[in-house]
Formats: sequence, C-alpha cells, structure tokens
Amino acid sequence: MEPTRPTTLADVASRAGVSVATASRVLNGSPHKVSAALAEKVRGVAEELRYAPNVQAQGLARSTSAVIAMLLHDITDPYFGQIAQGVLAEAARRDVRVVIAESGIDPDSECEQLASLRGLRPRSAIVVGSRTTQDEAEQRLGEALDDLRATGATVVSVGQPGLPGACVRPSNHSGAKLLAVHLTEMGHRRFAVVSGPETLRVVADRREGFAAGLPEGASVDVVAADMSRDGGYAAGRRLREVAPRATAAFVISDVMAGGFCTAIRDSGLSIPEDLAVAGFDDVPVAADLHPPLTTVRLPLSEMGEIALRLALDGPDDAVVPVDGQLIVRASTVSDE
Repeated sequence: MEPTRPTTLADVASRAGVSVATASRVLNGSPHKVSAALAEKVRGVAEELRYAPNVQAQGLARSTSAVIAMLLHDITDPYFGQIAQGVLAEAARRDVRVVIAESGIDPDSECEQLASLRGLRPRSAIVVGSRTTQDEAEQRLGEALDDLRATGATVVSVGQPGLPGACVRPSNHSGAKLLAVHLTEMGHRRFAVVSGPETLRVVADRREGFAAGLPEGASVDVVAADMSRDGGYAAGRRLREVAPRATAAFVISDVMAGGFCTAIRDSGLSIPEDLAVAGFDDVPVAADLHPPLTTVRLPLSEMGEIALRLALDGPDDAVVPVDGQLIVRASTVSDE
C-alpha cells in the first residue's frame, strides 16, 4: 500500500476556488487580510483535507512564526519539566507552538541549539536554567540572543538576570535563607551543604543564602556533587567522611536530595533522628520521599506561564521575581 501524499496548499486553494496566494494569506498568517467569509471557506476546506500549515512558510509570511523556541538544561529533571509544563499550558491557551531543545549547562551548546532553531524564525526564545560563571561563553550566548532579537523575536530567561531580554527570577538566595533559619530553630548548629557544580550561579545563590541565615558560630562543611539523583546518592555515601559531625544537611536541589536520602538510609542512619535533610524546589517527588522532604517550594509551572506571557506580551526588559515558600515536612521534624 502506497503512502498517502500530504495535502498541499495548492490542493486547498484548488478545492476552495481561490489562488494559492489567497490560501496562504489565510493559513500562513500573512498580514494581508482577506474577507471573513472567504477566510472561513478556506479554513473549512483545509480542515476537510487535513492540511497541516508549513511552519517555515508561516515564518516567511510573518517575518516570524507562531513558534516559541525553548532551551532547557535537562528535560528529564523535574525542575525543568515543571517549568516546561507551564510554558506548554500557556502556549496552548495562546495558540502558539513550542519547540524544545536540550542544551545541558554549557552556554556554547545553547548557542548551537539557537542556531539550529533560527530556521524556524521563532517568535521568541525562552532560555531556562541557571546562568554560569563562564563569562566569555555567557557573552557569546548574549550575542546570539541579540542577533535573534534583531530579527524581531523576543527573549526571556528563567534564572538569573544577565542575558538580553526579560527574566523570570526565582528567589534562590532568600529561599535558602528560610531553610537555614528553620534548621537553626530546630536546634542544629553543625551543617553539611550538598552542593552542585561551582560554575552554576544557582549553586552560589543558594549556598550564600543558606549561609546568610545561619547563626554566628555555626559550622558548615561542603560536599561537592553532580546536580543529579546519582550525584546526591554519591554525596550521601561520602557524608561522614567530609562532614562527620553534621546533624543537618541542606541539599541544593530536591532531585539530588532524593538520592542523598536513599544513601543516608543505606548507611544505616535515620532521617531526621540522625540527620535532618532539606532540599529546594519542591518537585512532585519531594512529598513522596521517605520521610517526606522539607524544602522550598518554587511555583515552577507558574514560572513557565509567566515566561510565555513575557515572551508574547512583554515588556521585553522586565525582571519578574518569584518568591519561594518554606514547606516543612518530616525530614527535618521528628514525629516523636
């Protein structure tokens, strides 16, 4: 059985009794208008023939398309997944399409992804993820985004300000400070901080915020780890080597905290009796850990919605702060 040939714009035009140019104006978003009755007829034929508009043709007609390019560090990480969910939900309400690319934490990889997406003539680019301390690479990314803005596209980042365009800025510093105050109020004075890559500014923001909330005389040992579940597990196995006296641990993200808590239990220790553990982000799994994880909740899906609204409506230089909320669960508060 031979495959069915896709319906073309010429097929729609012929069935509707209009020129290809007129059909294109209706279906590809040209600023040149046609009558409402004729537009309705063309759309009806297109639906009947199951015509799928050509994204590149739409881009040529409008100079930009109805496509939003979104770059994420790691699509498998629930932090990024929740933000993407918010972007996609708002995009559906606004009748735009989102193309997602995974870049890792390398700004040069983000540049490469942007270059590959420019052929779609995106209406906006949303860059989700912590900025880095790699100044030259960040500058190259900023220049690539400025080039995109020169075509009429908007740019929004979710993370720390510093890139061109608007920014949705989570309150990493103040949120981590809330955790430090909570753990201090629970009587802890000896802490371990399970950190992520030093090149990520979110790591510095959260570590500095946590330190700002500690009382004078508190001790802090840093356990370096990859920012992943497995990185958290490895840190948990090394904890007593690096921080033998710690009674409480702040893990820089909930994804890491999941692995960390498993390692602590595998080591024969109890949470929170032997070690209180707190995370950050409140991804969905945090409430299902054993015991449930104390953390700082960021409204991740809402952050995605805000980013999409900024991308479509501006202002293009806005910085929108997003506060975190302390969520106290059994990983820091014993039931006894």
